[in-house]
Amino acid sequence: MLKLTEIFFSLQGETSRVGLPTIFIRLTGCPLRCQYCDTAYAFSGGKNYSIDEILKQISQYKTKYVTVTGGEPLAQKACLHLLKKLCDKNYSVSLETSGAVDIAGVDSRVVKILDIKTPASNEASRNIFDNLKYIFPSDEIKFVICNREDYDWSKKIISEYNLLERCAILFSPSYLQIANETLAHWILEDNLPVRFQIQLHKMIWGDARSR
Repeated sequence: MLKLTEIFFSLQGETSRVGLPTIFIRLTGCPLRCQYCDTAYAFSGGKNYSIDEILKQISQYKTKYVTVTGGEPLAQKACLHLLKKLCDKNYSVSLETSGAVDIAGVDSRVVKILDIKTPASNEASRNIFDNLKYIFPSDEIKFVICNREDYDWSKKIISEYNLLERCAILFSPSYLQIANETLAHWILEDNLPVRFQIQLHKMIWGDARSR
């Protein structure tokens, strides 16, 4: 059994899959408390589902794209079984996870979107950098940038761990905390080969539960 906050169908707002109609499976619970979190409603509550019930519910949507998110989905151990079952059903699965939970057991068919927490998140001390051993070229690493300190820290981490040789790197401005133009300028000024991304869902729907 898994505790879920919601299952919904929307456009993917981030990553290289931005704009694609996607099924979102949002698991309940998170051990982190990032200061910019926009899904605090998923910290508690939720409803218990079996994996078979989840598969049945998502079968109504005519898309192959599924994103498992949270909260922190890997905080529930049964998430690993859900990811495997989704892959077995030939869904194209992505996982949105923090850098603070072990990802070693994630099915290799899953695209991992690993969010390395920056200093201004107030959770940078929770990053598990050993997770980078399990990042492959098909995966993506995200940094949410709140200010110049975050930006410079992220560049240092990219260099220290040679991340540009591992997978795509995403820089996302923290919503309403840093101007899009400011982060874009810094990236261009440094000729930094990362993907600048704006949260498409917030451009469309505002701050209404990411959809």
